[in-house]
Amino acid sequence: MTEPFIIPSLNTERLLLRAFEKDDLDPFADLVADKEVIQHATYDGTTMTRTQAWNWLCFMLGHWHMRGFGIWAVEEKTSGELIGRVGLQFLDWFDDVEVVWMLSKSAWGKGFAAEGAKAAIDFGLNALAIPRIAAVIRQENKPSIRLAERLGMEMEKEVERQDIHFYQYAITKD
Repeated sequence: MTEPFIIPSLNTERLLLRAFEKDDLDPFADLVADKEVIQHATYDGTTMTRTQAWNWLCFMLGHWHMRGFGIWAVEEKTSGELIGRVGLQFLDWFDDVEVVWMLSKSAWGKGFAAEGAKAAIDFGLNALAIPRIAAVIRQENKPSIRLAERLGMEMEKEVERQDIHFYQYAITKD
């Protein structure tokens, strides 16, 4: 029998990046039911039902077990509230490990996305020795473009997925 895989936690100044838990379903379902939150986090920007939120949580947890890295729940330390997700994913139809983030509207404009994404990128580049990490951002998503640039990522090219135009940003350890 193999040992169970333990998803590591990361602590930043204000955030705990941790594995999703069963009690996260309702706040996560609320998050993905918000049109403004979900609009750039999926291809079609369609809000999700509670069942779809459950499936996405299972996908994110399964990614850890299949790839050895993944997406964390983002918990604000002072309140203990789940405020989003941030982490790394590698999807079969993309050539790079990708950093992703999605936070509740109440967390916007406070630097939480930058804090969490920086921790995820540092973990990927240093602890996992991933040589390069990309971000694929919708061209109209100006806040995420600014965040990628603040993280030290450079715009490499325009890409198209499912008839949607994106900018691809990337960062390497060097």
